[in-house]
Amino acid sequence: MTSILTYTFKNLPNTSKWALQFSVRPLSCSSQLRAAPAAQTKSKKTLAKPNMRNIVVVDGVRIPFLQSGTSYKDLMPHDLARAALSGLLHRTNVPKDIVDYIIFGTVIQEVKTSNVAREAALGAGFSDKTPAHTVTMACISANQAMTTGLGLIASGQSDVIVAGGVELMSDVPIRHSRKMRKMMLELNKAKTLGQRLSLFSKFRLNFLAPELPAVAEFSTSETMGHSADRLAAAFAVSRQDQDEYALRSHSLAKKAQDEGLLSDVVPFKVPGKDTVTKDNGIRPSSLEQMAKLKPAFIKPYGTVTAANSSFLTDGASAMLIMAEEKALAMGYKPKAYLRDFVYVSQDPKDQLLLGPTYATPKVLEKAGLTMNDIDAFEFHEAFSGQILANFKAMDSDWFAQNYMGRKTKVGSPPLEKFNNWGGSLSLGHPFGATGCRLVMAAANRLRKEGGQYGLVAACAAGGQGHAMIVEAYPK
Repeated sequence: MTSILTYTFKNLPNTSKWALQFSVRPLSCSSQLRAAPAAQTKSKKTLAKPNMRNIVVVDGVRIPFLQSGTSYKDLMPHDLARAALSGLLHRTNVPKDIVDYIIFGTVIQEVKTSNVAREAALGAGFSDKTPAHTVTMACISANQAMTTGLGLIASGQSDVIVAGGVELMSDVPIRHSRKMRKMMLELNKAKTLGQRLSLFSKFRLNFLAPELPAVAEFSTSETMGHSADRLAAAFAVSRQDQDEYALRSHSLAKKAQDEGLLSDVVPFKVPGKDTVTKDNGIRPSSLEQMAKLKPAFIKPYGTVTAANSSFLTDGASAMLIMAEEKALAMGYKPKAYLRDFVYVSQDPKDQLLLGPTYATPKVLEKAGLTMNDIDAFEFHEAFSGQILANFKAMDSDWFAQNYMGRKTKVGSPPLEKFNNWGGSLSLGHPFGATGCRLVMAAANRLRKEGGQYGLVAACAAGGQGHAMIVEAYPK
């Protein structure tokens, strides 16, 4: 009997194995979901390394993150990015001509401004002599923009970098079908009336069917929401757990907004409309109302709903990153050091959203820290189920040994230190801009709460992930 069970277990799909392992370990965080802010911590060692430049974030801003289809719907991505850059210039008073390089992240590109970093920089008044380029790495595109900037400074190529990100989901490119595109290109080449008539004779009505941007993984054809639903089931994360976590996110975000803690938000005068001053997706509800929603992806038994998922968001962010000696020479008091970081990749089918689980122990080891050293955790919240599944994976010796090649678990973040000012579920998630928001939230929380180390982590499409250590700058 034992051998049969062993054989069956070995031949189960990955997610089924996880379900067997984690179904007997229910999540026990419901009572902690409205945790109080973290207490002050004692000063620890600095992470400065010999013969390496210290790199600091002077400050960072973002325009309000708005639900798609609202106040930003008539704009273009470079308009939002330009507003973030202008807000950064106003906040820091940095001379435009001392910026060596500008890097922005974005995911769904506007074809007219494919290098949105350059167009936004020119629009914000930066010198046309300042190079700028755009990167894309799904939901960690802004993270990639930041770390690309870190590399330029660490190597001595630059002293002053502006990094940011932008996304406009209100107006995504919708293409003609491939057959229609092919026909239009051939018509453009046709030189005679006969050639044109011959091409028109091949036209069919189904050529007019548009192609929407893919919301599914190219390699697996599965939507991220569907994957999140499977992940939640595999780790035995209940619908109630997910709704409770989402309510926590919205409640903490509303509290932070009301108390003026979201200091990275800068007002944006939308052309032809009113000035936008705050995020508009923060909407604390009740568990009773949330329970009424139907599953959004796996019907009728799925647990991922609109209430416990991040929403389509428009927004942009920008940060001023400098070599420490340059910042001090210019009279700045930086907010934080940007320290070690890692990128990871996993199986995009069964581990699409587990980037934080894989990245966290690696970045801690690289920095010589443990989970107990971290005072502020800022993780990207794609879905409640994704966050809670990562918690379970991080707190499992079995998962560490069987899937990560590690001897022991890294441990899950304590909720009293986790996303205390809300997260992507409530603040919003403009794909290309979230990374900068995470870093600035960690930096601002460390200053407010008296901590020293923050850990930022995020998952991304393609089964990728990122983590970074942020160290508070001495007051």
